[in-house]
Amino acid sequence: MTIDLALNSHLIILGLLLGFASAHSGLAALRPKAEKLIGARLYRVLFALVSLPLAVILVIYFFNHRYDGIQLWQLQGIPAIKPLVWILSAISFLFLYPATFNLLEIAAIQKPEVHLYETGIIRITRHPQMVGQVIWCIAHTLWIGTSFTLLTSIGLVLHHLFGVWHGDRRLQARFGESFETIKSRTSILPFLAIFQKRQSLDLLEFLRPSYVGVVIFTTLLWKIHPFLMRATGNIYW
Repeated sequence: MTIDLALNSHLIILGLLLGFASAHSGLAALRPKAEKLIGARLYRVLFALVSLPLAVILVIYFFNHRYDGIQLWQLQGIPAIKPLVWILSAISFLFLYPATFNLLEIAAIQKPEVHLYETGIIRITRHPQMVGQVIWCIAHTLWIGTSFTLLTSIGLVLHHLFGVWHGDRRLQARFGESFETIKSRTSILPFLAIFQKRQSLDLLEFLRPSYVGVVIFTTLLWKIHPFLMRATGNIYW
């Protein structure tokens, strides 16, 4: 691949990341007003209709251009790297899982609500999706090792770091003192609140069907990963 084409794909992925981040965070910021105007269910449908296509385009473009640019390192020949990447990926989904807790609300079958949690993985980190995304980015950047993947990972991590600030700000505005109480007993950095004795870990809270779903999803993803790469490769973006 020529330098010009590689630079072009780097700029495109930055544009896609910026577009997704703006739409996702922007709509999240508008949620209180939008729900009053059009209702919680219709807002959720609108949010999905905007965010999901942008996310799919972003994922497909990343898959198809992940080896663009400069090869910064090449570790795929090291036997331990592949299982390490899959273990890290599985751990990342365990942190990303809270989004699956209220599937009926996500699908707008039940009225979508904003919830305050202080159980399960929230005891480890108040922002598990950010932590999961960081772990996922580390794993895949380690495996692929290109400038394109590194740039994509930096963009994703920056978006989620912004989401930490933005999410706390929105929860503070909605819940006030109740959120401040949870904030004082939880941490952004994993396990920090536990190490500081502000929080305790209850392993029984992890005995939930959602975790079984994460294990099944990760196993299926591992099985269909080659097919997924071939399928996205047929889309010439």
